[in-house]
Order: sequence, then structure tokens, then C-alpha cells
Amino acid sequence: MRLIRHSGAPRSGEPGIHNPGAAAYGFRARAFGASRNDRTRRTLLALLGAAAAWPRAARAQQGTPVIGFLHPTSSDAFPDRLRAFRLGLRESGFVEGENVTIAYRFAENQVDRLPAMASELVRSQVAVIATANSPPALAAKTATATIPVVFISPEDPVKLGLVASLARPGGNLTGVNLVSGELAAKRLERLRELLPDAARVAVLVNPPNVATSETTVRDVEAAAHTIGLQVQVLKASTSREIDACFATLARDRPDALFVGNDPFFTSRRVQIAIQAARYAIPATYGTREITEVGGLMSYGANIPEGWRQAGSYVGRILKGAKPADLPVVQSSKFELVINAQTARTLGITVPPSLLAVADEVIE
Repeated sequence: MRLIRHSGAPRSGEPGIHNPGAAAYGFRARAFGASRNDRTRRTLLALLGAAAAWPRAARAQQGTPVIGFLHPTSSDAFPDRLRAFRLGLRESGFVEGENVTIAYRFAENQVDRLPAMASELVRSQVAVIATANSPPALAAKTATATIPVVFISPEDPVKLGLVASLARPGGNLTGVNLVSGELAAKRLERLRELLPDAARVAVLVNPPNVATSETTVRDVEAAAHTIGLQVQVLKASTSREIDACFATLARDRPDALFVGNDPFFTSRRVQIAIQAARYAIPATYGTREITEVGGLMSYGANIPEGWRQAGSYVGRILKGAKPADLPVVQSSKFELVINAQTARTLGITVPPSLLAVADEVIE
């Protein structure tokens, strides 16, 4: 257990074209007196020099591979994950802005925009598409059968139809399985250990993310039945709906809240942590980011590590590897993070047995 104490693209214009031959001729013209014909000739030479430079510039751009990056939320929601993705690229020999370009597409929590964004990346003829979460991966799979796609998915990619098998993906897709969709039973087990008298748990899911929400509800209901918990399902896909769900929780008073592992909820982590504290609702999360901003407890894969692995796979594909030959990477490291300060605020005593197995305790 590690104890952590918390105190609470450059832009440039297009370069001008320099033509030494035209410049030299301009000097001669000035020296011997420029006639109208001389000026016309200088202009023609300059244009010819510029025309000769354009194909070279085009070839230089074509020589730099472009990665299409498709994400369901916003550009500022996951800076740590993006850094990890770029680290994986760097480890494979690719540095954004130097020898590779990344074309980012963020759906701003509107998953219905993803198919059009994926199609636009395909039309742009990017070298490879990287996708975060299941909806972008499914959109990319529908958009292309030839451009390589590297996904980061919380659900089983075989069940989603992304790959034929984990060991031999086949087709043009491979990537990282965070196994988050298979951790519902373990998260409920940890929650029950923290709250042994709990009888009812609410589950919060994001309906537009169909694969994740359906998997979450199915797995939580099955695991809850095994340990004798009743389940109430709540749905939210906007910030306002999150507030409405917490108002429902305040009225119905379940013993705990199970927040689905969805990028939309992680992008709204501050709002969710504040509302859970406001209504004194113990909650469990699938990502440590929410626990770090005041959530009670999280259990899940090391997501930045998964993004680093995805970046590494993208780099290998840029070097010539085929997705069909790259086995799907499965997360093997899972983290239990407990916010002890939040537990005290809620009047919860964390059992020593749970503290002993926690990877990090935030004070």
C-alpha cells in the first residue's frame, strides 16, 4: 500500500518560398536597369520557382504519417491518458510534431457524431486510427476494412465483434482490452466489504454507450443477486441528467452507488464527486481519476498504462506490423484506491483488511 497525501500546439504560418535563382536575377536587373520586360521575366521566374517547390512540400507532408485519433468526450478530459498514449508512440520511435501527426476528433459526449468522424478520417486517408472506448472502435470498424485500427476497449472485443479472437485478431483491428466490463463482481465485493450492512445499490449508466451500459447492468445485477443486493438502475447522458439522478438518490436513499466505467462519467468526475458528497452517498468507481478528486473508492485497470500500450501498437503498425498479427493486450494490473478523507466525511470506517489490500490510500 502506498500512502498519498493530497492538499485538498504551437502554431506556425506557412513558410515563404525562397528562390535563389530569382533573387540573383533581380539583383542583375536592378544593376543594369529594369525594363517592363525584365520585371515580367522576374515574376515568371519566381512563379516557376514556387511551382517547383510545391511538389516538394507536398511530398514532405506525404512522408509524415498521420494518426487519426477518435474519442467520445472532450480534448481536456483526460490529459494523463493522452500523455501516456504519446509516450507509447515515443517508445516506438514516433514523436508528435516531429515525425508523426495526430488528427484529433472529439465527439464532446455526443456518440452519434462518431460514425461521421470516423468516415471523415477514412476519407483523409490517415495511416492508422486509434480509438478510445467501445463506441469509437465500432464506428471505425464500420467505416473501414483496410485502414488499421487500434482500440482501447473496456469490454470484451470478441463479444463486441471487433476481433475474431484475442490471440489472432484477424482483419484490420487490434488493441487493448482494459477488462473493466468484467470487474463488476469484484467492485461489488469491495463495496460490500466497506459497507457490510448494505442491502440496496443504485447503478448509474450512460445509455448512448450501449455496449458499456448493457454490460454494466447485466454484470452488476448478476453479481448483486449472488451476494443478496437489490439493484436500482439510473441513467444519465448529460450533466443535467447527472444532477437529476442524484436528486433521485437523495429521495430513494439506496445504501450505495455503483458508477459505470464510462468515459462520460469520468469526464464529469468533479461534478459526480461533489454530488456524492453533497448527498452523503457512498460510491464506487471504475477509474481512479474520480477517487482522486473526492470519490470514495475505485477499483479498475491502470488505464494510462493501457493507453501507453495502445500508443506502442500504433507505432509498431506505422513501422509495418499488421493488426491481424498483433494479439489483443489484456490489462493485468488492477488498482484499488481509497479516499480516506472522503470515508471520514461520510462517517465510514474503512476495515483494516481493505486498507491492507489497497494499492493507494488518499489522505
